[in-house]
Amino acid sequence: MIIGILEADPALEPLRDEFGSYVKMFKDLLNEGAEGRKLDFRVYNVLHGQYPADLHECDGYLITGSRASVYDDEEWIRTLRHFVVKLHDAKKKLIGICFGHQLVAQALGGKTEAAEVGWGVGVHTSRVLEATDYMLPGEQEISLLVSHKDQVTELPDGAKLLASSDFCTHAMFQVDNHILTFQGHPEFVKGYSRGLMELRQEILGPDKYLEGIASLQKVTNEKSVARWLLAFMDS
Repeated sequence: MIIGILEADPALEPLRDEFGSYVKMFKDLLNEGAEGRKLDFRVYNVLHGQYPADLHECDGYLITGSRASVYDDEEWIRTLRHFVVKLHDAKKKLIGICFGHQLVAQALGGKTEAAEVGWGVGVHTSRVLEATDYMLPGEQEISLLVSHKDQVTELPDGAKLLASSDFCTHAMFQVDNHILTFQGHPEFVKGYSRGLMELRQEILGPDKYLEGIASLQKVTNEKSVARWLLAFMDS
């Protein structure tokens, strides 16, 4: 399987030497989920306008997280939205994570906004509302590391909500059989999450920072989600 990673951010520089880029994190996650199956990756730095010459260069695509907001007036974000529409029209497999989740919603007619509840950090748990064929092993809840101040507030027409929480209503959704998105970060490790919170401690404020740090004691489900992502790409 050839997976095209649409890199929307290289990861924060102070943490990159220890934890690597978002591309590395996704490669590590998916290779572990593949359990020995050979995966090939092609990386497209969309910040610098890199895109496949042909949509069929890859079996499917994945949009990474980003420190940017999807509603920022940036040329690279507008170009990426147009590419999402092209992938949707071609019914090409696409996975969106955090920024990617929000961008897919925005590109297809939904809405992303700064969340009234403020930043989400640390481990957050969402209820699985509907289990689909590729979601094996099945989970009634999924706990993932998060780091976001924006949320999807309106789903695109035809999108199916798959997971939700009191903090984040639209935590996971699917469009037809070719688009799957998550607000959470299955690729993050807890050390990176802790580092992000430490760097943003002043922005978060003491209560949210301490709550986020304490949440790192919780068990997370990134291994299950990695298998879901690959099974979805294959479905």
